[in-house]
Amino acid sequence: MSDQHFLRVDNLSKFYGVNQVIKGISCGFAKGEFISLLGPSGCGKTTILRMIAGFETPSGGSIHVDGEDMTALRPNQRRLGMVFQAYALFPNLTVGDNIAFGLKVAGVPREERRARVAEMLALIGLPGFENRFPYEMSGGQQQRVALARAIAPRPRLLLLDEPLSALDAKIRVSLREEIRAIQRELGITTVFVTHDQEEALSISDRIMVMNAGNIEQLGTPHDIYNRPASRFAATFVGHLNALPAARFGADRAIRPELISLAPAPDTDTTLDGTITDIGFLGSVLRLRVDVEGTSLSIDTFNANAATPPRRGDRVTLHLASRDVLDLGAA
Repeated sequence: MSDQHFLRVDNLSKFYGVNQVIKGISCGFAKGEFISLLGPSGCGKTTILRMIAGFETPSGGSIHVDGEDMTALRPNQRRLGMVFQAYALFPNLTVGDNIAFGLKVAGVPREERRARVAEMLALIGLPGFENRFPYEMSGGQQQRVALARAIAPRPRLLLLDEPLSALDAKIRVSLREEIRAIQRELGITTVFVTHDQEEALSISDRIMVMNAGNIEQLGTPHDIYNRPASRFAATFVGHLNALPAARFGADRAIRPELISLAPAPDTDTTLDGTITDIGFLGSVLRLRVDVEGTSLSIDTFNANAATPPRRGDRVTLHLASRDVLDLGAA
C-alpha cells in the first residue's frame, strides 16, 4: 500500500482458534477522510476497528497511522479517540469531568482542561452542561458527551463503533449530521462502523463493504450504489429488483427508483404488469408490480394525485437499458 495514506492496513488477518474472521485485507485512507465500514453482523467490521484501536491483536499483517507502525502498541499509546455504542460514560463523574478525563490522564493543567471542556461543550451544542451527570441527560446528549470526550485530547484518528444504534430514528439522523459536521470542522480522519446502509451512504467520503472477513468493495457512496463491484455489494446496499430472465437474461437487476410509470427521454424499455401492493413511505410510494410472474418494486414520488394508483391497476413500466445491472459480471 502507498505511504500517502494516513491510515493503512496491510495484509491484516485475525483468527479465533481455527476460525479466520479477517482474511488478509489491505486498504488505505487519506488524512481527514470519513470512512464507513459497512456490512452484516459477523462480517468482521468491528474486529477491524478493535484491531486499529489496539483492543484486539492481529494474527498477521500491520497497521500504520501517519507513517507509524502501531501494530504492537498498547491502546493508550496510539493517540486515538473512540466512541462506543453504549456511550461508556463514567456515571459518577459530571459531564465536565467525563470530557476532561483523557486530558487529566495526560497531565494537562487544570485551567487548560477547563478551557478545553468549555470548547468541547460549545462544539457539541451543550454549553453550560459541565456540572450535569450522565443520568440527567437524554441518550442523544450522552452520545454527544462521549464524542466530546473522545476528541478533547486532539486524537489523530477517531473511531466510532455503531455510536447511533441505540438511539431512535429521528435523533439518529440529527446526530449523524452533527457528527459529520464536527468531523469536517476538525479535519480528523474517522472510521465509522455501521450496519445501516442509509447511514453509511449519507455521511461517508468512502464506504468499505465487508462480507465474511473480506472487502467486497471500497469506494464512494455513489460508486457503491450505482456501480457495485460484486453481487454481494449490489444486493446488500439498497433495494434491488431481479428482472424477468426470459426478457433480460440471467442475473439482470435494477434499482426501484429507476423504474417509472411514465415514459422519459432516456427510457427505451417497457414492461406491462399489475399492481399487487402499495406501501406508503411519506414522500414515496413503493409499488409491488407483477410482471410475467416476477414481482418488482417501484419507488415513485407521492404527488398527492387525485387518482392515486390502486391494487389491481394495470400499468406500463418504463426503464432505461443502461440502468440495468449485470450481477453475473459483478
